[in-house]
Amino acid sequence: MAVITRGVDMVLRLVITVAFVILVACVVWQVFSRYVLQSPSTVTDEMARFLFIWVALLGGAYTLGQRRHLAIDLLPVITTGLTRLLVNCGIIAAIALFAALVMIYGGIDLVSRTLETGQVSPALRLPMGLVYTAIPFSGLCILYYCLTFLADLFREGRGPNDQIAAGPAGGPLD
Repeated sequence: MAVITRGVDMVLRLVITVAFVILVACVVWQVFSRYVLQSPSTVTDEMARFLFIWVALLGGAYTLGQRRHLAIDLLPVITTGLTRLLVNCGIIAAIALFAALVMIYGGIDLVSRTLETGQVSPALRLPMGLVYTAIPFSGLCILYYCLTFLADLFREGRGPNDQIAAGPAGGPLD
């Protein structure tokens, strides 16, 4: 499972990095074309919006998988033993339920409806269903990470908010 997780992490990192680089290039070109050339590019504006959607959703899934997501961990911190295990199971179940119902089921429904209606983006003429595919795809990634969290919880007692101790956190100025 660790090998698969490293593969999923690597693919997500690569896709997010490439999309972010293209996003920054689009925004820089948009600013340059608007203020220097006095003719804003509609294509890069739309592409930047779509890439931002993908970066945000996949970045959220990746961040969850790295256990660096925003979390309110009051209950897992103040509980111990079986209660802590049940609280962590409940947290994982809530995340998995949201990912399965809202992101995967609802996302697939949104994608299929949008593709059926033939809705396309104004500038790129891209089927909007392809843009919305980011929702179920990131939901699948989140669901996968939830399964790994559950395995870690029962194997190591490590909850979804528990970091591996890797020494003191330092910054570039430390």
